[in-house]
Amino acid sequence: MSKGKLAKFADMASYPHVFEYPYSAVDNVPFEKRGKWNESFFKNDHPIVLELGCGRGEYTVGLGRLFPDKNFIGVDIKGARMWSGATESLQADMKNVAFLRTNIEIIDRFFSENEVSEIWLTFSDPQMKKATKRLTSTYFMERYRRFLKPDGIIHLKTDSNFMFTYTRYMIEENSLPVDVMTEDLYHSGMADEILSIKTYYEQQWLDRGLNIKYIKFHLPKEGELHEPDVEIELDEYRSYNRSKRSGLQTSK
Repeated sequence: MSKGKLAKFADMASYPHVFEYPYSAVDNVPFEKRGKWNESFFKNDHPIVLELGCGRGEYTVGLGRLFPDKNFIGVDIKGARMWSGATESLQADMKNVAFLRTNIEIIDRFFSENEVSEIWLTFSDPQMKKATKRLTSTYFMERYRRFLKPDGIIHLKTDSNFMFTYTRYMIEENSLPVDVMTEDLYHSGMADEILSIKTYYEQQWLDRGLNIKYIKFHLPKEGELHEPDVEIELDEYRSYNRSKRSGLQTSK
């Protein structure tokens, strides 16, 4: 029998590798591990990789197993989902995995300049109504710049044609360097052991016959970032009764 939410939250509060900081807990309060993750928690100088919107933490745990010479932190606000990856990594005694429960809108409060090497965005909500909520918008990219190393790497893995297309326009508008871009990952020949890690939500989309898209790009620190001034067709299976097109201007 699976645990209820209250039991999961109680577990999370006791886990030594889980850090919980909702909005109210961090307003005007410095985060003690900011700039000191390697020194004070991981006890090494290995690169730090984030999974933002980690859900159940499949990528955080999966990558942690594949790369013992890197440190991985899964970030999400939904603790009941995060419990799965947190519990699995604890039981496996994985010293290179941690979880941070907080709102991604304030992610830059938890990491200092040049502290993070890579970011994974795995099946993020495409947020088709509001650009500032999209995890590849200028709103978030500016925050990533505050803690990513120079020319840091961002991975986007998504079922959403809207999210993929929006991100592609963002990359083109700002001339961001791209290593890999595919609209059909599992028929591209690129699905290695890293990209073949499947999240709970990914498997649902695959079962519905959707193609999985993937982009690996770099985010240089220099230059002003601009939102693309285009329209993109909404995802029919996500948009339901909403209008068929959406502007991409950043909302104020």
